[in-house]
Amino acid sequence: MLSASELRAHLMTTGLAGPVATRREGSLRRYRMFAARDPQTLIGLEPELDWNFAELLELMSDRCGVSNDPGYVLGQDVIDPDRTVTALDAFADRLGGAARSRTPVLLGTGHPGRLLGFYAALASALSAAGCPVLTPGWGCRIDIRTRFGLRTYNLAYIRGVALVREPGARSAENETGVHTHSPLPLRIALGAAADAGGSLPGLVIGDHGWLCGAGQLGIAAVGLADSDDPAPFVGEAEGRVSVVVPLDDAVRPDYYRPLTRYVLNRACLSQ
Repeated sequence: MLSASELRAHLMTTGLAGPVATRREGSLRRYRMFAARDPQTLIGLEPELDWNFAELLELMSDRCGVSNDPGYVLGQDVIDPDRTVTALDAFADRLGGAARSRTPVLLGTGHPGRLLGFYAALASALSAAGCPVLTPGWGCRIDIRTRFGLRTYNLAYIRGVALVREPGARSAENETGVHTHSPLPLRIALGAAADAGGSLPGLVIGDHGWLCGAGQLGIAAVGLADSDDPAPFVGEAEGRVSVVVPLDDAVRPDYYRPLTRYVLNRACLSQ
């Protein structure tokens, strides 16, 4: 079993934590956008408090370990690996609890090119433990407004994980999907489940709009977030998102495999 110290070393070596590729200037820009309630950065969350830039910077310093110095405006962000390990422990504990109670789960990602393998391993382990892994709304059309205009996608599932794909995309599992922060896929999936009279999730596992969208609707939600994404951490601070793991969400997919092993071992879900 991977120890916490070994995991910490892996986080630092791979750039999942420590000095990360996320740029400081981009993070600060997104904090300001969130303070102005820009929908691109709210990603499905409607904050209860009026978070200003200074408060967001302090929050992200507390939750991620980024510098709280507003004068540091250029360079790399730094994510504290100890905060990442602590959050992964809490994340694993929530998964273990879901497995013991056989809670219906919904997994979804807006970062399928990087994170699909991580979530798919969790879906497989939870299914083996008796949790219904939900896949509602397969094939539903979703119109998402992007900076390039309105784009039409379809909701799809690969190995139990929801994502959105271009219309007409082949079903091969090596073709993942598109990057999106939108909460619309989560809302479409839940609407389809309700319309069909099927089970609704007791736990949503994901990122971006999947994580924040579920928390906003009062569904227990756990997931991953980068240091330039304040919405999940605001949701956690306000009590609507259960656990957020701070890490770089855009490194090589294989770098997340040790995290998967660590989480499944701690949750007693290793297969």
